[in-house]
Amino acid sequence: MTDSTREQVVIYLHGFLSSPQSVKAQQTKAFVEKYYPDLIFYIPQLDNHPKPAAKALDELIAQHPNADFGFIGSSMGGYFSSYLLERYGGKAVLINPAVQPYNLLADYLGEHVNPYTKQKFSLDESHTRDLTRFDTKSLASPQNYWVLLQTADETLDYRQAEEKYIGAKLTIEEGGDHSFQGYERFLKDIFQFLLHD
Repeated sequence: MTDSTREQVVIYLHGFLSSPQSVKAQQTKAFVEKYYPDLIFYIPQLDNHPKPAAKALDELIAQHPNADFGFIGSSMGGYFSSYLLERYGGKAVLINPAVQPYNLLADYLGEHVNPYTKQKFSLDESHTRDLTRFDTKSLASPQNYWVLLQTADETLDYRQAEEKYIGAKLTIEEGGDHSFQGYERFLKDIFQFLLHD
């Protein structure tokens, strides 16, 4: 297969306790349907536990052996997007990404209900240990990342991502919140970054 015939695949990865029905996921879906109707685009429902989530993503990517991948990841989805980019190549746009979510999840051990899917699940220390397996200690090609951060993120310290993704394209906005206020403003540029050199 020549480069000109390679598939282009974009995968949107939602965050912890989120779903494909989240506001940003649906904004992205609507944008793709309007402007890139022929693009292969996925918003998978990620398992609440890290190992099956990663396994499902590996299986999804294996369905496209001759593809160039783009990843859009919010929060925990940003963490997994980094793992996938370092493993399979491509480009990624990360929105307020989790850098060390295994430390954060220590505060979330116990029973949960996903507010979108209503699925009940439990987290224990084995899940936080599993999460460390998907950490990307170093970035082979930081220029293939674009990281969108807002300084008033109430869940994550944006400075962790600013430090980790040094050498990447960084957009840091004052204020905002963990959901990244005004995300839809960036959709046109996000897909330009992911799909074009």
